[in-house]
Amino acid sequence: MESIGVLMACPMNSYLEQQLENRFKLFRFWTVPDKSSFLASHKDSIQAVVGNAFAGADAKLIEALPKLEIVSSFSVGLDKIDLATCKEKGIRVTNTPDVLTEDVADLAIGLMLAVLRKLCESDRFVRSGKWKRGQYVLTTKFTGKRVGIIGLGRIGMAIATRAEAFSCPISYYSRTEKPEIKYKYYPSVVELAANCDILVVACALTTETHHIINREVIDALGPKGVLINIGRGPHVDEPELVSALVEHRLGGAGLDVFEHEPEVPEELFGLDNVVLLPHVGSGTVETRQAMADLVIGNLEAHFLKKPLLTPVV
Repeated sequence: MESIGVLMACPMNSYLEQQLENRFKLFRFWTVPDKSSFLASHKDSIQAVVGNAFAGADAKLIEALPKLEIVSSFSVGLDKIDLATCKEKGIRVTNTPDVLTEDVADLAIGLMLAVLRKLCESDRFVRSGKWKRGQYVLTTKFTGKRVGIIGLGRIGMAIATRAEAFSCPISYYSRTEKPEIKYKYYPSVVELAANCDILVVACALTTETHHIINREVIDALGPKGVLINIGRGPHVDEPELVSALVEHRLGGAGLDVFEHEPEVPEELFGLDNVVLLPHVGSGTVETRQAMADLVIGNLEAHFLKKPLLTPVV
């Protein structure tokens, strides 16, 4: 397989990069100064693209690679891949489901605790020496809080299971009600937000879910409510979120993703009711290696004419 050209869209993971280089003819797209000339020169040798949550394969890239056979995403999300164009051209698409579910769900619970118990702010309080001058303020209990989840897929269910261990009543919104699920279903995000203390975004990013968290939803969640986003940044209307937090119309937020990563609204930096993370939901050594192995496994399966491990298209 050493002659098969694989285009890596951006820096992702050193283990993945090394494994790709060991098996294929690897092209590192981010190192190329003139991308148009590069694609014109290598269009007949690149048969695979490896992308992630930050860079994938849009229609322009796909059109520039006539020999492209497969796009393998180092992510469970597919919003950086033009799935319609891939389907039209018969290009296979894979992602990395399941292996990152536990880490992302763990992080969601961590964000809930960090926001409600002000863990990050408490840490800064101790480090700054302020504890010597007085006790820290009282915070808010997590156990028993009503948790509403947007998107009850693998990750949403894993979050629900963890939250139940904290005696949290669970409710959810999804495109359709799941009769086999015991949790309370709400037919709209606004109704869900109005009936929970913590609202978690855990759905896929699609045209329909873009800005699914808007002013109406935020106002329904209210000044004591907390928003947790471990989905994608564009799920949230960011200017509306910022204004709601600054104006105290929303109680707090735990954010692992942002609308224009790595840019983060500076207005959030000074708020003590917000926890900000650099999109690290699946960011553990163990999970990133498992994700890399799945990317490699899918590529090898495709070029060996075997069934794909995690096919999407």
